[in-house]
Amino acid sequence: MPEKKKLPIGIEDFGEILKERFYYVDKTEFIAELLRSWGKVNLITRPRRFGKSLNMSMLRYFFEIGCDPSVFEGLQITREKDLCEEYMGQFPVISITLKEVEGADYETAFRRLIDVIGTEAERFSFLADSTQLSENDKQKYQALTELKNGCYTMDEVIATASLRTLSMLLSKHYKKQIILLVDEYDVPLDKAFQCGYYDEMLRLVRSFLGSVLKTNEYLKFAVLTGCLRISKESIFTGLNNFNVMSITDRYFETSFGFTDDDVRELLAYYGLEFSYETIRQWYDGYCFGQAFLYCPWDVLKYVQALLVNRDAEPENYWANTSGNTMVRRFIDKANQQTRMEIEQLIAGEAIQKTLNLEMTYNELDTSIENLWSVLFTTGYLTKRSRIGSSTFSLVIPNREIRELFLIQIREWFRDTTRKDPTKIGAFCDAFPEGRASLIEEMLNDYLWKSISIRETFVQKNQKENVYHGMLLGLLQYEDGWLIKSNAESGEGFCDILLETPERTGVVIEIKYAEKGFMEEGCRKALEQIEKKQYASRLEEDGMTKILKYGIAFYKKHCKVVLG
Repeated sequence: MPEKKKLPIGIEDFGEILKERFYYVDKTEFIAELLRSWGKVNLITRPRRFGKSLNMSMLRYFFEIGCDPSVFEGLQITREKDLCEEYMGQFPVISITLKEVEGADYETAFRRLIDVIGTEAERFSFLADSTQLSENDKQKYQALTELKNGCYTMDEVIATASLRTLSMLLSKHYKKQIILLVDEYDVPLDKAFQCGYYDEMLRLVRSFLGSVLKTNEYLKFAVLTGCLRISKESIFTGLNNFNVMSITDRYFETSFGFTDDDVRELLAYYGLEFSYETIRQWYDGYCFGQAFLYCPWDVLKYVQALLVNRDAEPENYWANTSGNTMVRRFIDKANQQTRMEIEQLIAGEAIQKTLNLEMTYNELDTSIENLWSVLFTTGYLTKRSRIGSSTFSLVIPNREIRELFLIQIREWFRDTTRKDPTKIGAFCDAFPEGRASLIEEMLNDYLWKSISIRETFVQKNQKENVYHGMLLGLLQYEDGWLIKSNAESGEGFCDILLETPERTGVVIEIKYAEKGFMEEGCRKALEQIEKKQYASRLEEDGMTKILKYGIAFYKKHCKVVLG
């Protein structure tokens, strides 16, 4: 039996995937669709980790002079005989990614940009000796690749004109127009916005892209990808024949991301069909055009985990991405109305919003409505339906993103409550003092100002986990306490055990009170403490005084009973 193909985790080079026998989900029909929906300049926006970079690499392998046509053997695009004959291997291609063009200041980001330009220019070292170029042309090429102390020397004037210069040189050499590919065009602006040099970077990117895209006789066509659709007026002013294909359009619906059929085929190949429903719940649900798609990065990462351990639990693979700062910024700005809408979303319900799908980064923080728009375009929300030209019914796409929202909400809650040390100190002190009524009063106040889990969509144990995390975050304010979560004690695992330096121990068991029966919830919690002997761990640790609390939650209400 032949060895299974490797999973292409983190590999964005199309040729490497095909040549080195990595598993590949065929997206080459994208090439044909791109050529049929012709545009001089094509901007395709998709969330991060949906295969934009891999598809851009695929375009380079297909169009570039000297490409290896055998890479495409057996793939869908080879059925398009006429297109392959006309376009495959027929054009010089300039291909850059701006995903690493960032830095704490403008100067650092600019150095990284000229690194990108110089590295791409060096791919065409034959230009230095080309018989098709004049001496003046060769000097222009030298300016793009000249080094000093291992660093490229081009200044801002040369850098902003670099792509147009390189397109001119390649076109003269080959006597053909060039194809330009720019991946993650908006990353430099995103990073600059976060670090405080947005205006300088905007000016640079406007000149850098504008010089090559506007009235450039050497350009056959260009493809740009990014996460956000930046306002045309801010970057692409005066650019005609400009095609924008966003997540709301039906162009390239299934070219980015995995379809349900893609996932089923992948799981069948690796013998993991049993995991289909879990993968669907966690990683499906993104709607591009009218197609529903899975995040390919998440699916591949989880499949990788399952191949090592068939009992592996799904993980939140978005949790450490930089874009999550936008979710936190959104929650920080939320008023009471917005918090209610977040509650609806976490409940699996839809909300209706009119979105601004084209803006500048400077506008992101000007209103909560703009942040709704950013969450939509970056994949943290998706559409259930389109109600008008710019009005959508929005939902959280899947369990992974729902968990991410909950993580951000817990962090926000922890940070905001700690801004009032007197209040949170009094709350914590009430536990070893046995003041159940004060705990209940203050906890209800905290709940009212927070975001609750109030619906039937989330299972009971998940609701309890949310309240557990919230209470744990409050109690962890006391640095001198030893706090154990889900600690083994007696005949089970107690929700929270805490020990104070005064040798007072506290046992806390949490229940979510279905239908609001909180007295009953507290009673069951205290009965569980006794039945499972949760206090035994505290006794073993030498606690001389032990208090037992049953706490029941329901929506934004709680009941606290001291046993």
